[in-house]
Amino acid sequence: MAEGTADVRLRAVVELAQALATAQTPRATVRAGARRARLAMQGTFAAVSAWERETGRLRVLVNDGDLAPGEEAEPADESYSVHDFPEIAEFLHGTWAAGGEPHAWVETKDATGTSPGGGSWGRAAALRRRGRGSCVVAPIVLHGRAWGELYVARRVGEAGFDRADADFATVLAALIASGIAQTERLAEVQLLAFTDPLTGLGNRRAVDVRLDEALELHREQGAVVSLVVCDLNGLKRVNDRLGHAVGDRLLERFGSLLSLCGAMLPGSLAARLGGDEFCLVAVGQTADEVVRAADELCRRAAELEVGDGVACGLASTGDPIGPVRSARRLFRLADAAQYRAKALRADYPVVAGREGPQDPVVRLADSPPSRPEGERRGLRGRRP
Repeated sequence: MAEGTADVRLRAVVELAQALATAQTPRATVRAGARRARLAMQGTFAAVSAWERETGRLRVLVNDGDLAPGEEAEPADESYSVHDFPEIAEFLHGTWAAGGEPHAWVETKDATGTSPGGGSWGRAAALRRRGRGSCVVAPIVLHGRAWGELYVARRVGEAGFDRADADFATVLAALIASGIAQTERLAEVQLLAFTDPLTGLGNRRAVDVRLDEALELHREQGAVVSLVVCDLNGLKRVNDRLGHAVGDRLLERFGSLLSLCGAMLPGSLAARLGGDEFCLVAVGQTADEVVRAADELCRRAAELEVGDGVACGLASTGDPIGPVRSARRLFRLADAAQYRAKALRADYPVVAGREGPQDPVVRLADSPPSRPEGERRGLRGRRP
């Protein structure tokens, strides 16, 4: 390899590494990997695909460069059967299984490539169909297993790839693999940071972030933001009498119900705040829609085999509760409503700013309101 070419490729490796270092998600990693690999290889087109073992298909995640008719930069559903590209299976179950090192190979439109087992007619046909003369295929290996492939191609009439190009593509694929591993670990850490480990719901941190974003939309666009706060009744009694394992199952079961009812409100966040406290954040739905979902939750919780239902309070900017400029204020309203629901032993959601035979008035206060003398004297908290 000429000295000038070596310098260019070294610089390309550095640029790829820098691009991968700034990627925050696996999708951003493969996008940067495809683009930088195409430029480094002086290709006209590049793609990164993932191998879906359960379906036996290579799913294209990103295409970069000169796209042929029918190709999209980030296709929603472009995949190919591994059976159509037997060189992949030969590599995975032959060279790789025998302890060989990952290495790239060259394919041409005339099926005279250097892939395991000889040229692939499937690749050759695909090259001809899309006006490409040659390509390099480099397996992406992650955690000791084949993850997918890097594919870089050149047009018909341009110089074909050679063995040195394939060796360089092997290096680029290894860098992309390390970038994917890094962002996958980052995604796992972020998931743990925003997830309750027992129920799999969001945690308080996730709620704070979602509410801040939602209230920003409320201020800018008038989007309705609703918060349902739930206190699971009888958890301590379950723990004391039946053991913490049963109590944990109750929390998990209620978490599933909260997720189920939250699904009635597309885009909502179901979360466990801690202990026996849960909440639901909804954005864009009317207050009445959120009340219906909360009522369904109360009904289902009352049917659980253990525990004593749930005390549920709701506050929504779609109701007459005054200006809501902070998540703290919305929480205070919902907490006050939930406190009233617990005091009344209500098996329905108590809604801030509403009154009626089943919805006691909840007025804004910085602390849970006390029950005025004579208010609803003789009123039963349960549904008639």
